[in-house]
Amino acid sequence: MRWLAATVALAAAGCVSTALPPATASGFRLEDDERSLWRQAEEAEEQFEKGGALYTDADLETYLNDVARRLEPPEVLAAIPFRIRVVRNPYLNAFTLPNGRIYLHTGMLARMENEAQLATLLGHEMTHATHRHAVRERRNLSNNAAFAVGLNSILPGVGSLAGFSAVRGYSREMETEADDNAMRLLANAGYDLREAPKLFAHLKEQLHEEKQSEPFFFGTHPALDDRIENYRRLIELQYGHRPAGATHAQTFLQRTRDVVHENAILDLRAGRFVAAERGARKYAALDPAAARGPFLLGELSRQRGGETAADAALAEYRRAVSLDASYPEPYRAMGLVLYKRGDKAGAKEAFDKYLSLVPQASDRAYIEQYLGISTK
Repeated sequence: MRWLAATVALAAAGCVSTALPPATASGFRLEDDERSLWRQAEEAEEQFEKGGALYTDADLETYLNDVARRLEPPEVLAAIPFRIRVVRNPYLNAFTLPNGRIYLHTGMLARMENEAQLATLLGHEMTHATHRHAVRERRNLSNNAAFAVGLNSILPGVGSLAGFSAVRGYSREMETEADDNAMRLLANAGYDLREAPKLFAHLKEQLHEEKQSEPFFFGTHPALDDRIENYRRLIELQYGHRPAGATHAQTFLQRTRDVVHENAILDLRAGRFVAAERGARKYAALDPAAARGPFLLGELSRQRGGETAADAALAEYRRAVSLDASYPEPYRAMGLVLYKRGDKAGAKEAFDKYLSLVPQASDRAYIEQYLGISTK
């Protein structure tokens, strides 16, 4: 494997310096082993993006990249061509490849509350690239033997050395450096610095509520505690005198509203009911006129089960229909619930409505057979 050969060659050299100036320094240029990492990152990026895991929304990507551009000056963006992409994944994570590709999980975006929190995360991730953490970590050979082991099982398509530290997190020193520089970027861009520790506090809170650990760097409890404490310390010691900055909460929530809905569906499919309910209720509050909010809450009640599940689900489905009588999914769901409780007449009425709205439904034959509906 190409990465293994490069690692062996680097080990043989044995004395390559890990002290590198950041890409923000004048005269920045890629070194040979760093150029190799960039090529690996580009190959990994191509494989990953072909895998169908990306959440594609051009307007959202434009917004995310605009926030990134507000954090870094043009000369830095010329040296490292940052691009922010979104991964359809409910787990709470973000990672950066050495060539400046930053991937945010839908789960991370859905949990944030405002643009200042987004900028905190982007500033942290961008620093990993500008401060050349990938090549510095690679030159520190103590962990290289384990770098690529099992990576594809965690993140299919990013199975190279170029991506491993980005996914699992860097050394404590590098993470602290990323925290420090992120705060500087936030302050220069005029964001409210008090939002920085809140991002990681929210993640910790959600993990506690679900009584489980997330994979990847952001799910490790000590790492979350470190992030919270480090940001609070920085605010108190270096930025305590600054007035409150901008959060741009309304803009952020408007731009990420559909991500919240998409991620709630992913959580529901994964059986993560606490997270799914949080997301569904957040979406319903963000877009109270949308029928898909109560429909999703109905699906949550139905799949969760329990003594009152059917009644709760039906109430949400009917609320969805009252918001948009042309939205077909609640009728199908009502049919399933009513049929199961023995109300075949009510189920037939609901299914008939569903099929009238979606004549070419892929499950039409199944539904007609399910209820013995004749189309003649």
